[in-house]
Amino acid sequence: MMTPITCPAVLVSAPASGQGKTLSTAALARAWKNRGLNVRAFKCGPDFLNPMILEKATGQPVYNLDLGMCGEQDGLARLYSVAQTADVIIVEGVMGLYDGTPSSADIAVRFGLPVMVTIDASGMAQTFGAIASGLLAYKPELTPAGVLANKVGSIGHADMLRESLPPHLSWFGALQRDEAIALPERHLGLFRASEIDDIETRIEAAAIALANSGELPLPPLVTFKPPPVSTIPALLAGKTIAIARDEAFCFIYPANLDCLIALGATVKFFSPLHDKTLPEADAYWLPGGYPELHLKEISENTAIRTALQVAFDANKPILAECGGMMALSASINGTPVFGLLAGNCQIEKRFQGLGTQHVTLAEGEIGAHTFHYGSFTTPLAIAFQATSKRVPSNHRNGEAVYQHDSITASFLHFYFASNPQVAANLFLPRV
Repeated sequence: MMTPITCPAVLVSAPASGQGKTLSTAALARAWKNRGLNVRAFKCGPDFLNPMILEKATGQPVYNLDLGMCGEQDGLARLYSVAQTADVIIVEGVMGLYDGTPSSADIAVRFGLPVMVTIDASGMAQTFGAIASGLLAYKPELTPAGVLANKVGSIGHADMLRESLPPHLSWFGALQRDEAIALPERHLGLFRASEIDDIETRIEAAAIALANSGELPLPPLVTFKPPPVSTIPALLAGKTIAIARDEAFCFIYPANLDCLIALGATVKFFSPLHDKTLPEADAYWLPGGYPELHLKEISENTAIRTALQVAFDANKPILAECGGMMALSASINGTPVFGLLAGNCQIEKRFQGLGTQHVTLAEGEIGAHTFHYGSFTTPLAIAFQATSKRVPSNHRNGEAVYQHDSITASFLHFYFASNPQVAANLFLPRV
């Protein structure tokens, strides 16, 4: 019988976006790891990019915590699982502490996670302590852990900030303003960790800076209760799923891979950019990413285009999510791509989709997420329409899901663990 387990844990948030949560979380995680601790990290919300940074910092897979897309039980199960072996758990929040529905504060309360806030201290002195204190006291149900100062001007400035804190808030160190440790961004957020040549140097330098700015405490102990026992039927037993994974196709939740394996599937990987053949498989998955940044390689890889056509002609299931769907269309920004789906894609100047959504497919409902600048003009009929409590005005009905023979395509990124049975059917022939 499973029993509750305790582990130090903290959720890192901020007064607003752009305060340096990711860098602070990565630096703190690495600083603890450098002390010989087993550090496990999570990311609030359905983000793909920040977990890649945190994976570099910890050396371990990073999972998402999201009450909307993933669900409460999924979060409880994952926290309980990593608490078995972790010395400390660190969770990066999303936006400002109280922004969004559900907010980072909602997630912290639901999972019993103490909160540390990262504050951009540029141009700030004793007000630093007042902001930290008020932010953490605004919701009485929160457990305050402490504060980390970012973009500090000097050691003396950091000392002044630290002295402004009330006694009940721990000091988790300071990071001085330094472009050498900043994390670069592009239109979908941070660069992928593998694109930042000196990412290891940046994280390590930030971790050392934190360690040198004070004795970093561990966060409070949290008791994680065992989740309800659930079993996943082996609906994909004996099946091989080949997954596109390279610079252009990289938005893959680790939980999705775990789910496919739990369903009994064997997982293989291939690169639509660099490979000339497809792995032998029963089904194929092209996840999201940045195909628009690699149009030359995609348009010139006629061997993979032919191989995908052969798989399609053989009626093998193909799941194409967001960038994967764009790559299967006729063109992106006017450049011909793989051409299995009628229609053309364009990268627009404004968001075309953003937020958690759910869609009911033939077998049931599954959680998903959308975040893209791409548009898709197509004669294909909409097979299913996602729904969302909050969607941009030009997508009030949520994202479309298209089915073209064996292809299922959408701007949605599906979260398989929210309904493994529905996920399994995405990779089985339709009857």
